[in-house]
Amino acid sequence: MKVSTVPFKGTREQEVKLQKVIEAHKDEKGSLMPIMQKAQDIYGYLPYEVQKMISDGTGIPIEKVYGVASFYAQFTMSPKGENEVSVCLGTACYVKGAADVLDALEKELGIKDGQCTSDGKFSLDTCRCVGACGLAPVFIVNGDVYGKATPDKVHDIIEKYK
Repeated sequence: MKVSTVPFKGTREQEVKLQKVIEAHKDEKGSLMPIMQKAQDIYGYLPYEVQKMISDGTGIPIEKVYGVASFYAQFTMSPKGENEVSVCLGTACYVKGAADVLDALEKELGIKDGQCTSDGKFSLDTCRCVGACGLAPVFIVNGDVYGKATPDKVHDIIEKYK
């Protein structure tokens, strides 16, 4: 299981909300997915601690909960940062140097793809095509698109969000 670099900071209020969701749906056939979707809505992601609450509350083995969380792309087991950075690795971006931009972002932020900084300020993810092929390579910060990106532009762009 991939361990998050950010400590779990769930609140009692979130736990109560999740327990209500589990209680309302645990006896329904096929309830695991809807419970997990609501849990991710409550917490923003599905860390081990949340998966364990789901397992304990439903009686579904933790291995099955983890299997669903890791199989479906809609679920994430890492928190998202206040600033979400995404690098397009679609064909046009990749051919024009997106891997070098990703490397520069990883160095600048001190994290790898799929991680969040320990202070929760930035998360970094890769994606496939974002539909901005004419601007390749592209990365996005909080919905702001940065085209024709190069590794030497990364520092100044990230500084705007600190």
